[in-house]
Amino acid sequence: MRGQNRLFVGCIFSLVATSFGFISRGFLLNTLGVEFDLTEQQKGALNGAGLFPFALSIIIFSLIVDRVGYGKCMIFAWLGHAISGVMMITAKDFNTLYLGTLLFALANGTVEAVVNPVTASLYPKAKTHYLNILHAGWPGGLVLGGLLFILLGNEVSWQIKMALYLVPTAIYGVLMLGQKFPVSERVSAGVSYRDMLKEFGYAGAFIVSFFIVLAFDSVFKSLEIYSTGIDPTIAAAIALIPTALFAVLFQSFGRPLFVCLLLVMVLLATTELGVDGWVTALMEPVFKSDHAAKYVLIYTSVIMFILRFFAGPIVHRLSPLGLLATSAALATIGIYAISQAGASVLLVFLAATLYGIGKSFFWPTTLGVVSEQFPRGGAMTLNAIGGIGMISVGVLGGPFLGALQDRSLDQRLLTEAPALHEQVAGQTETAYFMTYRSVDRTKETTLTEAAQTQLQDLRAKNNQSTLAEVAVLPILMFACYVLMILWFRGRGGYRPVVLDQASTDPSL
Repeated sequence: MRGQNRLFVGCIFSLVATSFGFISRGFLLNTLGVEFDLTEQQKGALNGAGLFPFALSIIIFSLIVDRVGYGKCMIFAWLGHAISGVMMITAKDFNTLYLGTLLFALANGTVEAVVNPVTASLYPKAKTHYLNILHAGWPGGLVLGGLLFILLGNEVSWQIKMALYLVPTAIYGVLMLGQKFPVSERVSAGVSYRDMLKEFGYAGAFIVSFFIVLAFDSVFKSLEIYSTGIDPTIAAAIALIPTALFAVLFQSFGRPLFVCLLLVMVLLATTELGVDGWVTALMEPVFKSDHAAKYVLIYTSVIMFILRFFAGPIVHRLSPLGLLATSAALATIGIYAISQAGASVLLVFLAATLYGIGKSFFWPTTLGVVSEQFPRGGAMTLNAIGGIGMISVGVLGGPFLGALQDRSLDQRLLTEAPALHEQVAGQTETAYFMTYRSVDRTKETTLTEAAQTQLQDLRAKNNQSTLAEVAVLPILMFACYVLMILWFRGRGGYRPVVLDQASTDPSL
């Protein structure tokens, strides 16, 4: 295998390792909940810990990757994946499990900080196409990991299942060993480090800083360093400090279209990763089988894996923004249809087909748009998009879905089964402006068989109604993409920016 192709395949396998670990945590979420006696909010915190630290490492390494070198950054990522695996496998309490998950996510962010600009540099004339192929590694890992989990069954311990993601980790380490990484497009064109950061701007700095403050707040609360979270207005005030420094140093708001894409990425990541991270736990009570629920995620991942190899011809016909708008419409219909499908496996899988097609192109096509429109931003603009996606779903999407489930179930039990509510309700909790009493797992185990069945039925209905509320996110995305399409149409249509032209083109 030639050096360039071997390096690209190694990049794909590094994403396989990240998604393998992601699906491991998702499939084991309920098992870990029983093993460590976790509340739904703690389970949501684990989901979040597997996502938002990604943003910290991807943004930090985007600032230094061109100076430190892609190879050294990948060594850090590989060590992070290996060490976090050991921590999670040997965990004896929630804190160790949580910290291991944090390290795993930091390694994931480092991987993306490298593989996205490397791919854009290897294939500068077909960025969107090859970024889609690169990110086929994500659903590929989901499918591989999911099928292995099901084949191994319940007889194999959760520790062994968790350790399986170390296999693709070893593979990408071998593939990248001794490889020569390319010089980034920005550096080879002579665009300065300062100009790269001016593309990002103080608006980008504020958005990223705001979510980083929320991320640290989530870590401190989950580790019980303190119990009361930071108010969003205080988080915004803290974020103004680095924003002001950035404004003084670089005197640039940033590219407005890039700022819009950052905000849309919050919706996109929650629509894709937020739903993916919870779909097994959400659908398991509906199907009365953990295997049937897991097949929903595997099935949609197979769709993603196949379609991402054909992004080039589709983009040629629709344009990247046209593809994103179409995907948002399909995802809206698919998510809502899943919520209305009841316990029919056939209807759920039909609805999941629409959702799977819709989400297939979200992430890599957005990266393609950024790399084509803001090449002067180099690794910073390209990776900030992925970073804000991960951090937003980590501090909002995953934990919010968990809290929303707890709150909704609390209300449903109060309305439909008040006697059962009194038997299982735990302490009053407050999260995301919601006050509720989550189900106490210890109390649940003392219920009669009839009461446990009733609780499971109510939980199943509650989970599906939660998905229906998520459908509003891709609706908002669709509206944003249509506005962007109209904006480009007013300027003569969507065209990739060539770097030597970008240096003299101040337009947006």
